[in-house]
Amino acid sequence: MRKLTLFLLFIFIGSELFSQTVKTPDEIYGELFRDVQMQQVFSDGKSFVDCVPRRDPSAIMADYRKIKANPAVKFSLKLFIDSNFTLPANPVNAYKSDTSKSVKYHIEHLWELLQRKPDIAIEGSSLLALPNPYLVPGGRFREIYYWDSYFTMLGLQESKEIMLMENMVKNFAYLIDTYGHIPNGNRSYYVSRSQPPFFSLMVGLLAESKGDSIYQTYLPALEKEYEYWMNADEGKLKSNSADRSVVELNGFTMNRYWDELEIPRQESYREDSLTARESGRNVQEMYRHLRSGAASGWDFSSRWFADSKEIKTIQTADIIPVDLVSLLYGLEQTLYTTYLKNADTKKAAIFKSRLNKRIEFLNTYCWNNEDGLYYDYNFRTKKQVKIPSLATTYPLFFKMASAEQAKKVAGNIRSKFLKSGGLTTTLNNTGQQWDAPNGWAPLQWMTIQGLENYRQHDLAKDIAERWTSLNIKVFHRTGKLMEKYNVMDTNLEAGGGEYPSQDGFGWTNGVLLKLMNKYKLPD
Repeated sequence: MRKLTLFLLFIFIGSELFSQTVKTPDEIYGELFRDVQMQQVFSDGKSFVDCVPRRDPSAIMADYRKIKANPAVKFSLKLFIDSNFTLPANPVNAYKSDTSKSVKYHIEHLWELLQRKPDIAIEGSSLLALPNPYLVPGGRFREIYYWDSYFTMLGLQESKEIMLMENMVKNFAYLIDTYGHIPNGNRSYYVSRSQPPFFSLMVGLLAESKGDSIYQTYLPALEKEYEYWMNADEGKLKSNSADRSVVELNGFTMNRYWDELEIPRQESYREDSLTARESGRNVQEMYRHLRSGAASGWDFSSRWFADSKEIKTIQTADIIPVDLVSLLYGLEQTLYTTYLKNADTKKAAIFKSRLNKRIEFLNTYCWNNEDGLYYDYNFRTKKQVKIPSLATTYPLFFKMASAEQAKKVAGNIRSKFLKSGGLTTTLNNTGQQWDAPNGWAPLQWMTIQGLENYRQHDLAKDIAERWTSLNIKVFHRTGKLMEKYNVMDTNLEAGGGEYPSQDGFGWTNGVLLKLMNKYKLPD
């Protein structure tokens, strides 16, 4: 037993040390990184940070400094990168869709194309090696992504790909054990933040196929993720203040999206640098809000803008978001139920109290009875952020709303958000990708399932029919399933944001397959 304890302690210490020594591309490549990003050697800032060095990074940097210091050398930065790095590939680009076949056939064949084998760690690469196979979303997204994966798994479940689902859950548990949380994705430049906490829902999805023992298997990982989100200097956090992802507000302990760093995102270095400079605000403050926006998964949206229009007014880290309150309620619900099954009445009682506090907070600070919507809450200004968004449906998904509240939300969904191709993300058209006219698969699913929880069957099915019809229409027109869609004008492509709309696409495939099977819709 003593040897086992020492072994586990060694593993824990080793993983903690490893997580602290992960180096990001800007740390490894310094001025080379900055030159490549600011000179736009690649049109997409994510390209260079995903490159793999062909030789020892320190030797590459020594050569780069020597060349730059010699004015007699004619120098091409692009040629230097091509000579010293392997550029990231996108296998989906070479895939030719057969639009004469059904979209279900297309999705089933895409699973293999989007699957990655266990990784091998390479010095100087930003990829965090995972021990089990996994799926990537597609396009520029060449790694596993946290919240994407739950919606992808909805489709894997329909395809009976249970082993792959389990491998992905194992990978996320590995990330929690190694880094103390699930990063945005398995890249070094994502370690400073997480994403919307869907891990407990993934565990629940796997339990549907493999039985409730799955909850016991992943209980340590669930507990550790919860600790990450509630990680504040307990006892020292004063009322009406915040520390990391924790906000203390008038006796309520709630949460915000958070990133540990206040520098430009490495994968969007030039964009963040220019945005911060042009904002006229403190640049470190801007970087924190931009990074926290990326942690939200809604990067970017008028939800986070003080003036509801421009990114220069971003205030993500000042907001307690409706979706995050709801997701952590879901995690607490999973822990509560598991503790009950384990006859751990002391812990169960603690989490029962926390569940009640979450609902009380939503009703006190986020619910607007006159508008019939849940709003985010700005704990700095002490006001609701009155920007309607589909985050309002998360309390319905987790059954936190009363019947009357759900009825009012449903009325707003029907009258304000429902468009010809499904649901628009917000009512504001700002040019940001998480605003009108764009619709996203994860938000369609959360809303549809939330409405079903309150017997709004007709509206839920109507949304499903409009969304699947749009997906299939675009597939037959382009041969692709996209990351996002224009739900207001179904003849136009979705747009906005920092990069072109991507195809593949993990969560679209998963939600589409789930909805077609759930409602027996034609493909």
